[in-house]
Amino acid sequence: MNWGTELWDQYDNLAAHTHKGIEFLDKYGNFVKERCAIELEYAAKLRRLVKNYQPKRKEEDEYQYTSCKAFRQLLQELGDFAGQREVVAENLQSNVVRELHLLAKELREERKQHLNEGAKQMAVLNSAIGALERARRAYERSARESERALEAFQKADADFNLSRAEVEKQKANMKLRSQACEDAKQEYSDQLRKTNEAQRQHYEQRLPYVFKQLQDLDEKRIKNIKNFMLSSVDVERKVFPIILQCLNGMEQAANSINEKEDTQLVIERYKSGFVPPEDFQFEMTAGADMTDAAVPHHPHNHLTAARGTVSGNKIKKRGGLLSIFSSNKNNMSMDGKEDYSDLPPNQKKKKLQAKVLELSKQVSQEQAAMEGLMKMKGVYETNPTLGDPMTVEGQLNECCDKLKKLRAQLRKYEELLAEANNQSSAPTTLHPAARTNGAPPQATSIGSNSGSLSRSASESSVSTGTGAGAGGGSTCGGGGRAAGGSPESGLGGDLAAPPAGRREDPDTEQDHGHESDLDYSYELDLQPLGYCKALYAFEANGTGSTMRMECGEKLLVLETDAGDGWTRVRRHHTREEGFVPTTYIATTLYSDAHAH
Repeated sequence: MNWGTELWDQYDNLAAHTHKGIEFLDKYGNFVKERCAIELEYAAKLRRLVKNYQPKRKEEDEYQYTSCKAFRQLLQELGDFAGQREVVAENLQSNVVRELHLLAKELREERKQHLNEGAKQMAVLNSAIGALERARRAYERSARESERALEAFQKADADFNLSRAEVEKQKANMKLRSQACEDAKQEYSDQLRKTNEAQRQHYEQRLPYVFKQLQDLDEKRIKNIKNFMLSSVDVERKVFPIILQCLNGMEQAANSINEKEDTQLVIERYKSGFVPPEDFQFEMTAGADMTDAAVPHHPHNHLTAARGTVSGNKIKKRGGLLSIFSSNKNNMSMDGKEDYSDLPPNQKKKKLQAKVLELSKQVSQEQAAMEGLMKMKGVYETNPTLGDPMTVEGQLNECCDKLKKLRAQLRKYEELLAEANNQSSAPTTLHPAARTNGAPPQATSIGSNSGSLSRSASESSVSTGTGAGAGGGSTCGGGGRAAGGSPESGLGGDLAAPPAGRREDPDTEQDHGHESDLDYSYELDLQPLGYCKALYAFEANGTGSTMRMECGEKLLVLETDAGDGWTRVRRHHTREEGFVPTTYIATTLYSDAHAH
């Protein structure tokens, strides 16, 4: 079917139709353009969503659970999914929108040319029709004049009153008008033939050709709309495999969630290593028949057992100047952070394991670097033209020094880890605040005359740690006490009296504990709650409330630390009693030993 033959008389309608077709093309182009904007906006919002839900630095520890890891993987896959939506928008923009714009511009120009050609052909036909109409009117006019001339001649010829000259004149006029009529008739006939020919060419050749061009233009527009739609589908289909991978990744992330592993991880993360508190003991009142001396009891055993638990946080601390040892702000030193002594046993062990692993990697790296430098130095020594061996000497020295320091740190943390493993495997429980290596905790000096804490002494002692051997006594590894029993850190000197209500049983004899000290005999006046081992030497203040001890000495525990930083102990052989800093001893309670 051809527009030129079927729609030969629908020039105006075809012109309007092709105009509407190009407008529809523009409409489809605007649709794809807006869709690109929506895709980009969707991708941008997805990326913003992923960014907003990315774990913060303070939340990194929480993302060790499988559910949190799966969520992080899901966010990553969603970010990739957003990237594919951006790819869709970019490809639609380049492959569809841009091509649509160029096509619409091209079709407008072609349509304008075809319509101009059609208008030209219509003008040619109208001109021929106009000439035919003029020739027809001229012929009609000549025919009427010829008829009038003939009538006049016939009338004159019949009138005998007219002269012969007058009759000849009318006859000549008749012949003239008759000839003019014949000429007009011939011209009209010729113009009729030309006009008919022009009309046939117009409707059979020229105008059909123009309509065919318009038809081809419209078909081209429709075909391109089809191709653009298919291209849009193909653009999206190409990203489907990657989107499917994103969805599969999300599915794998969800399937990787393990509730048992997460709950076990909670145990590993928060397990302190302490044992639950033992039962509360019945305490006799003052008016009871049986006295405290007759019935031994454990006045503070439940307090120590409760350490590291939720209820243990609610222990009421004792007031007075002895509470200086319970203050984290004044008692925490750099060594306390380095050896993780402020953590529960289980958490401390995990931190030490991680530290040992980190240092081992650093040692391996430094060893590899040192071996490389030594090989380079050997090559330079063998072939001096390649380089000066002395240029590597300085780097070797630096690497060697760094390796020595790393190995020393590694040995230190391996010893700490071994000690932590021994404490976790043996029936002993190290006090949470006890130190196992390095210098004892810093303490502030306490003035005995005024009964109040010296601000300047406190600030000085806290801010100027002296390392091993400072802080109230020598470490087990060496380093003697300061002369006169006054440690360099300020812990020595006069100490305030222990809290009221704590019994005193001072004896003068001293004896170092041995392994046989574990075979203790209980006393009726104050039954031991367990035993402890001195991690550092400690000098008493001479007032009778504190008791000196040597590094490694074993003592009986009479009263546990109730939050003020002091523990009451007794020597097994001399029965000397007094208070010692809790952070200077490793305590083992009988209840803990039974639990192990």
